[in-house]
Amino acid sequence: MIKEISISTSKQQEFVNITDQIEKAVEESGTKEGICSIYVPHTTAAITINEGADPNVVEDIIDKLEELVPRGRGYKHTEGNADGHIKSSLVGVSETIPIRNSSLVLGTWQSIFFCEFDGPRQRRIIVEIK
Repeated sequence: MIKEISISTSKQQEFVNITDQIEKAVEESGTKEGICSIYVPHTTAAITINEGADPNVVEDIIDKLEELVPRGRGYKHTEGNADGHIKSSLVGVSETIPIRNSSLVLGTWQSIFFCEFDGPRQRRIIVEIK
């Protein structure tokens, strides 16, 4: 099963917890044992898995990425979003999660995040469940 999820971001940089949407896709697929692949077809966005219980964790990640790759630093790419391209490459555009007993195999504190690095924008997330 392949499902496309639309997401609207509201900030230039933000992490949006999409765990519930991905879990719903797994439930709708009826898959009991398998793999869930999540992919974003955007060059200034990413997908990551990290702690979802404490919002300070994602804020710390955003702050550190901004420190490492600041916006408007005189990059050769002249569209003004070179930092977003670099951050997307550092974080990555996909994640693969096992499915067992009709559920995603995530750790106790793990959540799935869509990472926006050039917003606000309307974005797509492709979910493939096998």
